[in-house]
Amino acid sequence: MKSTLSAAALVAGLALVSAQNSPKCSPSSPCPADAPCCSQYGQCGVGAYCLGGCDPKSSFNLQSCTAAPTCKSADYKLNSLDDVMPNTRYLGDASKANWVSSGTAVAYNGDSLLLTMAPSTVGTLLSSTHYVWYGKISATMTSSRGQGVVTGFILMSDVKDEIDFEFVGDDVQAAQSNYYYQGITNYGNMKPLAASNTDSDVHTYTIDWTPDQITWSIDGNDLRTLKKSDTWNETTNSFNYPQTPSRVQLSLWPAGLPTNGEGTIEWAGGLVNWDNSPYMQNGYYYAMVKEVSVECYNPPSGFSGNAGGSAYYYTGGSFDNNTVAIGNNNTVLGSLMASGNNPDVGKVQPGTSTASAPLMTNTPESVPGITGGGNIAAGGQAPVDPDSSSSNGGSSGSGSGSGSGSGSSSGGSNGGSSFSQGGGSTGATTGEAPRMIATSSAVALLGFFVAALML
Repeated sequence: MKSTLSAAALVAGLALVSAQNSPKCSPSSPCPADAPCCSQYGQCGVGAYCLGGCDPKSSFNLQSCTAAPTCKSADYKLNSLDDVMPNTRYLGDASKANWVSSGTAVAYNGDSLLLTMAPSTVGTLLSSTHYVWYGKISATMTSSRGQGVVTGFILMSDVKDEIDFEFVGDDVQAAQSNYYYQGITNYGNMKPLAASNTDSDVHTYTIDWTPDQITWSIDGNDLRTLKKSDTWNETTNSFNYPQTPSRVQLSLWPAGLPTNGEGTIEWAGGLVNWDNSPYMQNGYYYAMVKEVSVECYNPPSGFSGNAGGSAYYYTGGSFDNNTVAIGNNNTVLGSLMASGNNPDVGKVQPGTSTASAPLMTNTPESVPGITGGGNIAAGGQAPVDPDSSSSNGGSSGSGSGSGSGSGSSSGGSNGGSSFSQGGGSTGATTGEAPRMIATSSAVALLGFFVAALML
């Protein structure tokens, strides 16, 4: 047993220590075969890069990203960390955890979780392991408060369809509703909704998403409805309407960083006050989440791609409603060195002390937000339009990608720079709150793993 665990630890250690700077990826420049998965932040890797948020349009091929666990109707009481797994451990088995975290979530008062944001971090992101392809999703929560501080409750698909509630910390009397189609920035999509004291009053925010319309509600009151028929784009000859399987995400992130574009900072209410803010407790900003409920709806009318019931996947083409299929595809990786193309790489075989494939001395990155050999991360921001100096109030952030939502504000003529929680450009810190591993420490960690393997 000790040898088996040590071998697994060595695989994980090498994944962190031997990683090289990951290549960038886009639909026009997909990932290479040795780092086949394009993360939600536009970087190539293996392991967690191939799980939730893996972009099939920019990955090596359609098999690189693992299939996504299908929707599960449930009421999730977020009163402990028992149902939350760090993204450095999660390998795609949704039966082992319903939520994946990056950053630091804290159990609070036996009835809720706090999403925390301490100085020198990019906050906390909580993502569901089960996807939703149409449904009614509610979050009972409070937002954080303070200039530059943004709280999000969103749905985000792997191709960056997105439906949002988000809360800008300098205005606790409103919630911003927003949506995006495949990451295309359109600041006219944002509509503010009246809400009282979002930082201190517990409200239930609901997104009711069907193939024909989206309704945003607060405490049971419908405040906005978007019809799919109103999203027709004559240029692309398509409906710019969120329509692909999405994860539920909750996050807290610092839009007001000096390295962000002026438009983003202005939208967020200014720079984050890290020194003497009355809204920080125990050294961090926080948002509280008590419960998330998910009611799954049926696939759209006329859906014919049903070959099973456990996983969503794409068949290619336009990556829209018509190219989603449901099957019994594998969703689990053998290790953080595996991918959808080679899911058993690094898997420790039962009854042995060895992995299923030789360990590599040079490995691609395996967890988004951890760059190089465990260096203090280049995570947090990826400026797109740093010279932008205006904002129409519609800039938005997303914990998963471009556009809007809970940890990334997307660049454009009206919105400033892009910020991706947990991944991005040099100079910022990783979302793994104060748990940062410098290169020398990572090498020491590898030595520990090797020594453990020899025991």
